Order: sequence, then C-alpha cells, then structure tokens
Amino acid sequence: MRTVVALVLLALVLATVPFLASQGTIYFVTLILIWSIFAVAYDLVFGLTGLLSFGHAAFFGTGAFVFALMTQAFPDLFALGLLAAIAAAAVAAAMAGMLALRLSGIYFSLTTLAIAELIFFATSSPLRALSGGEDGIAGIVRPSLFGISFYDDTNFYLLVLVIFMLVLAGCAVFRESPFGKVLSGIRLNEIRAEQVGFNTKLSKLIVFVVSGAVSGLAGALLVSLMMFFNPQLMHWTASGDVVIMTLLGGKGTLLGPVLGVAAYEVAREQISSYTVHWYGILGICFILATLYMPNGLVGLVRAIVARVGGGRS
Repeated sequence: MRTVVALVLLALVLATVPFLASQGTIYFVTLILIWSIFAVAYDLVFGLTGLLSFGHAAFFGTGAFVFALMTQAFPDLFALGLLAAIAAAAVAAAMAGMLALRLSGIYFSLTTLAIAELIFFATSSPLRALSGGEDGIAGIVRPSLFGISFYDDTNFYLLVLVIFMLVLAGCAVFRESPFGKVLSGIRLNEIRAEQVGFNTKLSKLIVFVVSGAVSGLAGALLVSLMMFFNPQLMHWTASGDVVIMTLLGGKGTLLGPVLGVAAYEVAREQISSYTVHWYGILGICFILATLYMPNGLVGLVRAIVARVGGGRS
C-alpha cells in the first residue's frame, strides 16, 4: 500500500513540472526520468539479485543504436523503433548473460565489463559506417501521434513520464512477485536457494535479460530526447555512472535509484558550471557519501523519519 501511495504522489508531483518550470528545466527533468529508467532497470540485477554488472551500458547503448537505425529507416514508426530497441537489448543481455553468469563475484563483474567494451569497440570501429563513429547519428526523430508533435519538449516530457511511471510500477510488481522473492533469496544465499529447489542460474539469466531490455528502452528514449546517437553511450563510463547513481540513491530499493539519478545529475549540472574537473569532484562526493551514507539517500531519509517519529513519541 505504501508503494502505491508513493507512486501516486510521485506521479502527481512530476505532472506539475510542465506548469511550473521553464523549457530548459523540463528538458533536464526529462533527462533525469530517462536515466532513472536505466537505473531502476540496473538495480533489478544489482540491488535485487546481488549481481554487480560493470557492463550495462552495452544494453543501454544497444537499444539507443538500434532505435537510431530504425527511426532513420522508418521515421514514422516510433513505437516499432522502441520495440526493436527493447528486443535488441534483450538479445544482447541474453548472450552476455549466458557467458558472464558462468562466473561469480569479481570475475562476473569484469566479464560484463569486457563484453561491454567489445560491443563499444565494434560499434565505434567495424560498424562505423552504421554508427557514424565519433560523429554519431544526427537527426533522430521524435514521434507525432494523434496530431501531437513530441518535438515540443513539454509533450515529450509527458510521454516519457507515462513510460517512466509504467516502468516503475512494473518494477514494483516484479520485486514483490514470487519470482522477485526468489531473486532476493539468491542475493542472500544462492547455495540455500539451490538446495530448496530453485534454478538459480536460469533465474539470474531471466532478470539479466529483463534488466537489459528495460535498459535498451531507456537508451532509445535518450537518443530520441537528444535527437542524436553517439557510441559513447556504450562506454564503460556510462556503466560507472549508473552504478554510482544506484549506490548514491540506495541499492535494493524501488525509488533509491531515482533519487540517486536526480542527485547525481543536479550535482553534475551545478559543479560543471564552475569547473571542467567536475568528474573528479563528483568522485570525491561519492566517496564521502559511501562512507557516511552506506544505505544511500533512501537510508538517510528513513533515518531522519525514524528520528523525527521517535522524538514525537
């Protein structure tokens, strides 16, 4: 019940943004929502199942790349482009998962990183004729549905908001489902989960594919927002960003990754306006946050609420 109330309140707050904010702010919040979709999807693997992947940018970028190609070929079929992006990212995640999930711990993490870098290299160099290499692909379309042009940032924001809330609600149901409980059990004790009869390898592969598919959706929405694709979306730095965002907000929680994305993007926007060395400063901030907020922003909020509640009683 708390989750439903939280989602309704979040939707109501976000729905007011177009009425209160400037066009630049609307674009910025849209960016946060798209990265939040990516982070929420990543946390299904990281926070829920306990698998530290360093290669999720591969699926994020694969969705973006396929969407860019589809909309170049079929500019009027936006929904088809999204479906193709989701399917391509799911296939990439399945292939990567079947290889990486043979390993565990740091070996799994490094394997996902290696696979992602191979995909990044393939897109940047051998597939340069399709991807444009460092020049990327420009002129990616936004949809025009029912007479509504989504080239208007406000309209596109509302479209992304609907998709974001559907993804968030779907992830909430996924987490609370029996399968979600199995994944939590795998995180806590994989050996015991196997002993009681669960196929842990298949379960991990399924969640890896689901996470990859939703990551591909986020990638497609991002390049549609920017109307531009660059292979840098597949670079290891994008994987690092989503790990930091998830940890900063609070891994293993539904809204933690969303808070982490918002805090990260706001900090990046503010710090980069003062110095080109913003990434290093963000790194220091992240280290301090890890030391003093081990449970992320969600943990901090819960601690404050508990303290206020205890003080009142």
